[in-house]
Amino acid sequence: MPYAPATDSSFFTRRGLVFAAIILLHVGMFYLLNSGLSHQIIDVVLGPIETRMIEEAPKQEEPPPPPPPKIETPPPFVPPPEISIDIPADAPPTKAIQQTTTVKPTAPPPVAAPPPVQRTAPRSDARRPLTQPEYPPSSRRAGEAGTVILEVYVLENGRVGEARVKQSSGYPRLDEAAMREVKRSWRLVPGTENGKPVPMWGQFAVTFKLTD
Repeated sequence: MPYAPATDSSFFTRRGLVFAAIILLHVGMFYLLNSGLSHQIIDVVLGPIETRMIEEAPKQEEPPPPPPPKIETPPPFVPPPEISIDIPADAPPTKAIQQTTTVKPTAPPPVAAPPPVQRTAPRSDARRPLTQPEYPPSSRRAGEAGTVILEVYVLENGRVGEARVKQSSGYPRLDEAAMREVKRSWRLVPGTENGKPVPMWGQFAVTFKLTD
């Protein structure tokens, strides 16, 4: 049988002492609570507790609303008195109504109509006879002939500013030859308005004949 060490008995003795001390501590605390010593200890630690009653602040009374304004009753409506004016029958009428005017208003003078404009169309100059265009050889060989009417814009100095075909001869080569000659060589008498030379369109005819 093994030998138990001697320390086990001392261990249990020490454990019993601790357990007894805990029991004595709880018994002492119970005694203090019943004897009133606990209240004295709290007073010493925390000091006396003072309580005060806080009075409620008095409520301010709101002033009463102002009384409604008094509305005065308007006086009763009184119609104005009727006034009649008697005019005697034999009273002479007023002159302001009888005065009338017999003077007729004068009519404005008639506006004079502008004088009619006197125009003269451009024409050929006797001192510078119109030259005949050169007959295109291809047109002569083809037997082309006819008359072309041209519209020519003649400037103030008598020169030709523009030319256009109004009525064709039926052959474009003859028309082009006539316009080329008119623009290059013709000098005409310009058209006039009230005797003053002004640019103006005029009509001229150019005839191509195979016998020329």
